[in-house]
Amino acid sequence: MEAYAEVPLAATRYSKIINMNFYKGFTADPVFIETMRSVAQKYAHQSQPLVLLAMGDGYAELIAKHREELAQTFICPGVDYALLRRLNNKESFYQVCDQYHLPHPKTKIITRAMYEKKTDLTVPFEFPVVLKPANSVEWLQIDFKGRKKAFTLHAQADYENIVAQIYDHGYQSDLILQEFIPGDDSHMRVLNAYVDQHHHVKMMCLGHPLLEDPTPQSIGNYVAILPEYNQKVYDQLQKFLEDIEYTGFANFDMKFDDRDQEFKLFEINLRPGRSSFYVTLNGYNLAQLVVDDYVTQTLDNQDTVYGNKNKAQHQLWLGVTNGVFKKYALENRYKEDALELLRQDRVGTTLLYKGDLGLRRWLLVNYLYYQYRGRFKQYFEENKGQYIKSEAKE
Repeated sequence: MEAYAEVPLAATRYSKIINMNFYKGFTADPVFIETMRSVAQKYAHQSQPLVLLAMGDGYAELIAKHREELAQTFICPGVDYALLRRLNNKESFYQVCDQYHLPHPKTKIITRAMYEKKTDLTVPFEFPVVLKPANSVEWLQIDFKGRKKAFTLHAQADYENIVAQIYDHGYQSDLILQEFIPGDDSHMRVLNAYVDQHHHVKMMCLGHPLLEDPTPQSIGNYVAILPEYNQKVYDQLQKFLEDIEYTGFANFDMKFDDRDQEFKLFEINLRPGRSSFYVTLNGYNLAQLVVDDYVTQTLDNQDTVYGNKNKAQHQLWLGVTNGVFKKYALENRYKEDALELLRQDRVGTTLLYKGDLGLRRWLLVNYLYYQYRGRFKQYFEENKGQYIKSEAKE
């Protein structure tokens, strides 16, 4: 397997099954497309099919932008550029949700012009509120002390200060201001789907996150996922994906709102998320879906798979050690289910693959897991306090 990126990441370092290739400036044109043209020439006489998959929002956008050219050499599962632009931007995604009657948090758009003119920066929701960038690709290029994927804010002064920091550090796109959906990590859900080249949903797998990374720059990254089955959610999102003529992998984040008993959509990622191995772990091989769709072309004859119906086959996915999960996941019936899976050794991880654990990689992966202990010790109580405050106000 060949992987192309701008800089090395710890998750793939010292791997024997992934051959990493690094190119400075690869996350943007012209370096991206010039590099991929060279890669295409390298494989010009390759007889076997070549599949090109994006592992990040920016790469998904670049592949879609150059799909016509790249498709001459590679199989490129994914949506066209116009649809990607509608879905990748959170502002337009919520407009699409309204069009297709999908519930999402109450939202207000904050623009750079509003900040510069100091007009209409009022907050129409009760505090706490959530503030996040509409353009996740541009956000990756912005940096300042205290930068997060999303901010939970408890007062007007905090809100105005963060808006100022964001725009003063060069961010140009809009911001999403939303009501805070009450509840801890266990109210979250993640759904991975695969839609074939004919726009038919072929696999859906729902996950129930029980714990998230508390590090400010990594908030929203799941570190414990329990498989779950919910046909109502499957039916709702299958209809949506097929109505918009989606293609490829889709990764939804949502949160259950106790107030109206609805799952509120936060975003759709147009590629597998970093925790998506929970799907393969539970028996629905993500890579095989692409092969069956484009290489053997057998997927069209297969019925849609709605994951996790059989609880006896459930496997818990962890991105942290068992000890961190046991200590920090909040006590509820879902944690009890997860603990039972741990007792039965029905658990798996993404990084600890026996076939790829040379000594240096084994040491590195264990060091990464060790670091999580410090992260949770430093940040978890602060975030937990936010949950407690928000729930007390409801």
